[in-house]
Amino acid sequence: MFLTNLTTTAATVNYFTFLNEGLFWAFLGAALAAILAGIGSARGVGIVGEAASGLVAEDPSKFGQLIILEALPGTQGIYGLLIAFITCLKLGLFSDSLTAITLEQGLFVFIACLPIGIVGLFSAIYQARCAASAVNILIKNPNDVAKGITLAAMVETYALFALLISFLMVNFIIK
Repeated sequence: MFLTNLTTTAATVNYFTFLNEGLFWAFLGAALAAILAGIGSARGVGIVGEAASGLVAEDPSKFGQLIILEALPGTQGIYGLLIAFITCLKLGLFSDSLTAITLEQGLFVFIACLPIGIVGLFSAIYQARCAASAVNILIKNPNDVAKGITLAAMVETYALFALLISFLMVNFIIK
């Protein structure tokens, strides 16, 4: 009945015209970059926080070393937010008018935002698992905590690659 009423009105409106707009797809890509990477970082920081809480309860003097491990998986969320911000800036969201882009350009921007969103989601969680394991290094041999930080930081490399490719593609597509 609802669909019948929509098609029988004098002025028929296509309620899905926004799917044919480049700005819709570009903003959706920006949102996904921030959301997916943010989810990964939130989950990652939680994983490390759970592992670190017991040690802080036993030995509060280790907090300074643990906060480094805790912060590592949070960077992917920052990277996703950065790409979302740059995309919104290039689309004119912070100026007087939005940039006119074609559907094709909007889809390309959507695709350009996916690397940091997807890689950020997974790399933050995997980095957190490494950092949570590094908490055990800190428990057993506090002098070797730098080794644990280094192992966890290696996962960051792939988030940086994803950040770089998303950045380059967004900047290439929207001049």
